[in-house]
Amino acid sequence: MAEATVDLNELHFAGDDKVVPFQVEGLDVRGRAVQLGPILNQILGRHDYPAPVARLLAEAIVLTALIGTSLKFEGRFTVQTKGNGPVDLLVADFTSPQNMRAYARFDEDALAVSVKAGRISPPELLGAGVLAFTIDQGRGMQPYQGIVPLDGSSLEEIAGVYFRQSEQIPTKVRLGVAELFDRDESGKPRHNWRAGGVLAQFLPDAPERMRQPDLHGGDGDEREYDLAEDDAWSEASMLVSTVDTDELTDPQVGIERLLYRLFHERGVRIYEPQSVLDRCSCSRDKIKDVLAGFSAEEVEASQDNGEIAVTCEFCSTTYRYPITEIQPAE
Repeated sequence: MAEATVDLNELHFAGDDKVVPFQVEGLDVRGRAVQLGPILNQILGRHDYPAPVARLLAEAIVLTALIGTSLKFEGRFTVQTKGNGPVDLLVADFTSPQNMRAYARFDEDALAVSVKAGRISPPELLGAGVLAFTIDQGRGMQPYQGIVPLDGSSLEEIAGVYFRQSEQIPTKVRLGVAELFDRDESGKPRHNWRAGGVLAQFLPDAPERMRQPDLHGGDGDEREYDLAEDDAWSEASMLVSTVDTDELTDPQVGIERLLYRLFHERGVRIYEPQSVLDRCSCSRDKIKDVLAGFSAEEVEASQDNGEIAVTCEFCSTTYRYPITEIQPAE
């Protein structure tokens, strides 16, 4: 089924929390762009993360939304970092067609030391480790996972490396996060998070045009090739690089307007937006099924005053079960 296109001159802006697919035919580029507002305030506010942690998780959420909404099947896409820095774990989890959940784990003492020393850049907070992209198509299907090292680069740079090296697709990613402080209708101070992102990929009809100097053919041929970057991709990559955080997060600049600013000289085509919702996949029955796998000793060790309480790390919902309700595994 063909995607419906939207004329920029007759545009109804998608607004926040909607991913907008786009195509720039003159540059052989396809991509997705998004601005997130309410969903970030819901996810980040639920956990009351310190600002440096919230910024990192917001970037992971944007990246996950940009990639996850491209799934053409019912499944789950997960972005996860594991490092040795103060923020040792980030997880953003998207279940098609629109459900997002996310959380971060951090060491409060180590984070305080880093903040005091001014070491709050993403590489300094994440440390050395790995960034994993996981696609799970559901029962009966083997999950696919791509892993790239956390090497001191930003999440957007690492994501670009993943696509170029693992998917053999030249890719440019821009991510931006901002805190907004204003006052509500009654004059009380108000704090909001906003974030945005653009992901552009070079997908020409002629596959050989996709080959870039930093790629090899994937057939064991590791020789360095004297290749010039395709002019169309050089232009597209440069244009995406010019986007700044203010543009990505400005509530007065719709993502469609931003895409027009970037690519109007080449002709940008946009498609129907896809919503992203703050919705966890946990449930009382799912967690009860997990507890049913506990041994009698584990059930006894987990109970307090005759019940077991389990809190979901993603949505912070607490489920309580009388131990008489749990049938231990044999």
